[in-house]
Amino acid sequence: MTVQTWTYIMVGLSFALYIGIAIWAKAKSRQDFYVAGAHVHPILNGMATAADWMSAASFISMAGLISFMGRDGSVYLMGWTGGYVLLALLLAPYLRKFGKFTVPDFVGDRYYSQVARFVAIVCAIFVSFTYVAGQMRGVGIVFSRFLNVDIGIGVLIGMGIVFFYAVLGGMKGITYTQVAQYCVLIFAYLVPAIFISLMMTDHLIPQIGFGSTLSDGSGVYLLDKLNGLSTELGFSTYTDGSKSTIDVFFITASLMVGTAGLPHVIVRFYTVPKVAAARSSAGWALLFIALLYTTAPAVAAFARTNLLTTISNAEYATAPTWFKNWEATGLIQFEDKNNDGLIQYRGPKSEIENELTIDRDIMVLANPEIAKLPNWVIGLVAAGGLAAALSTAAGLLLVISTSIAHDLLKKELMPNIDQKTELLAARIAAGFAVCVAGYFGLHPPGFVAQVVAFAFGLAAASFFPAIIMGIFSKRMNKYGAISGMIVGLTFTTAYIVYFKFMSPELNHPEHWWFGISPEGIGTVGMLLNFIVAHVVSFKTPPPPPEIQAMVEAIRIPRAD
Repeated sequence: MTVQTWTYIMVGLSFALYIGIAIWAKAKSRQDFYVAGAHVHPILNGMATAADWMSAASFISMAGLISFMGRDGSVYLMGWTGGYVLLALLLAPYLRKFGKFTVPDFVGDRYYSQVARFVAIVCAIFVSFTYVAGQMRGVGIVFSRFLNVDIGIGVLIGMGIVFFYAVLGGMKGITYTQVAQYCVLIFAYLVPAIFISLMMTDHLIPQIGFGSTLSDGSGVYLLDKLNGLSTELGFSTYTDGSKSTIDVFFITASLMVGTAGLPHVIVRFYTVPKVAAARSSAGWALLFIALLYTTAPAVAAFARTNLLTTISNAEYATAPTWFKNWEATGLIQFEDKNNDGLIQYRGPKSEIENELTIDRDIMVLANPEIAKLPNWVIGLVAAGGLAAALSTAAGLLLVISTSIAHDLLKKELMPNIDQKTELLAARIAAGFAVCVAGYFGLHPPGFVAQVVAFAFGLAAASFFPAIIMGIFSKRMNKYGAISGMIVGLTFTTAYIVYFKFMSPELNHPEHWWFGISPEGIGTVGMLLNFIVAHVVSFKTPPPPPEIQAMVEAIRIPRAD
């Protein structure tokens, strides 16, 4: 069967599974819709958390980043993995003990202020929409290649699927759907990695193959081969980095604390019955995440090596089938500048002009085709990419809907509405959020992982300081928290918008503030948030005694 037929089968079966689970797990109460009734088993919650957290950026884009950036791309690997550890250790058990539905709920009650709640709502919606843009773009990329439809049509199909199970099932439907999506995405990621590792290095385990010699009898190590190919074609050495140390540090830190401040991940720890279960599910999620994240560097190296050996100096007329397939999507563009009929794929250090532009988001999806794996594996990877994108998109859309229905309407504007009306408002808000997410998917402000990095930076600059100080500082008051969130979010947003959208020609290290890129500026925003919050809180009255007592109770996360 053809690739397209296998893709229809794999995607169709996975979508049928998701819809069936959504119907089975339909939310019948407000608690079902917001926190899945708070009775999800820790192992299942660990799978759902892993699927929620491992977005299209993790599945589709991260290995592509590493394959193009080499060592510099590892900041995403270190930042996102370290951030989850930070979340599991510093936040999960304490927030679960607090027992509210959402992050704005925590901020509003902890800082005894409707203004603080409103600022947190704005932050949650802003961060979530920024993040979801990357997911919907990932959906469009998968559909455009494997189902031969326009990216816009692909985004619309993804919107329809997410709308169905997010609006119908709420957190309950999303949770059990994400368990299935995790199984699909991890299987789809590992199978081609194992195939290619065996083909290139004779090692079953990709992590071992990554550091092994090639199976062609040359005795050359994979990374040595890749370094040689890279320098020969004018690219930087794969295992060397070009980013400054300060920028690597700030990007990694921004991704770490941004992970710990992401509202759609934090809310997952409200879906388990006890504090002990929150800790357990955090550990399970870390294990499930590690399966993909430890494989990503190997996938990146395999893909980059195969890419360079199959198309560099190849004749365009006889280019591999995979090349022509992806060229049709517009994600690979070839311009024969010297009219010699050869594909000159060159780096900035080469004296020969580059003729090829490759969207780095395609690397994981194209990898099985480049390696000439069976068609069913290619279809499986397409289903895995969709699972990763849709699982995170659904979690983000739920954050947006609950921020509007629960935090804004129920807690501020219409406190007397009944549960049925609140649930209806949440579903309407989810539907509206799906439409806005679709627009961002059609007009994304960057490639998938870059957009997600911006979302992490915004979360780092806004939520993380307010949450961490809300748990560990009895002296932190509403004035400090509000001031800190506003300053951190405003500064980070302004920096990103200026360099990425208003003055992209200045987006170079010599123009950045202290050499810190827009992807890493969230760390500075976080530090400003901490400083402003600390100064303002100590210049204003302390929190009421009952709030300080509540903080003391939160910091002792005993089992419920």
